[in-house]
Amino acid sequence: MVKRIFDIIVSSAVLVLAFPVIVLVALSVRIFLGSPVLFRQQRPGLQGKPFELLKFRSMRDAMAPDGSPLPDSKRLTDFGKFLRKSSLDELPSLLNILKGEMSLVGPRPLLMQYMELYSPEQNRRHDVRPGLTGWAQVNGRNDIDWQEKFRLDVEYVNKKSFWFDCKILLLTVKKMLTAEGVSKAGHCTTDVFTGNDSKNTNI
Repeated sequence: MVKRIFDIIVSSAVLVLAFPVIVLVALSVRIFLGSPVLFRQQRPGLQGKPFELLKFRSMRDAMAPDGSPLPDSKRLTDFGKFLRKSSLDELPSLLNILKGEMSLVGPRPLLMQYMELYSPEQNRRHDVRPGLTGWAQVNGRNDIDWQEKFRLDVEYVNKKSFWFDCKILLLTVKKMLTAEGVSKAGHCTTDVFTGNDSKNTNI
């Protein structure tokens, strides 16, 4: 209950205080990337229940001759890179927090198709609401491998507390100022999770 009240108070305050920034970013996305301004995608929430994640668009709509989207690296513009590096693209997700679909702190909501690839232990990351930031984000963000990311997510589930959340939020501010781990080497964000191999049976 304390966590939920804290989520509502902080997300509401940030939405009000950052409203001019939100409007400016929305207008900029419309000018540089066109419409729609918001990126909407189904992601797994608490207990794996799907919800619609909201973010500002950071990629342009660019298609290959066969009609399929070009790779992310071809669609991510310098403006989009700035949005991701500054985390401004995440501002609409505060609405997901107000609706109770997300929390300020928790494992990041990943793609729906990853659900069937998790081990039972990895799937425990869905025992809590997904977060805007999390223990994995302040310990490497996208610049760590999937096994370490999932290990940190489960560690958060095991250790979760209000004070642990406060620690993660403070570390998040530091990470945002330094823009560490925004992308993995050789990728515009991170690589695709394709499942667990025999070498990764410990999680």
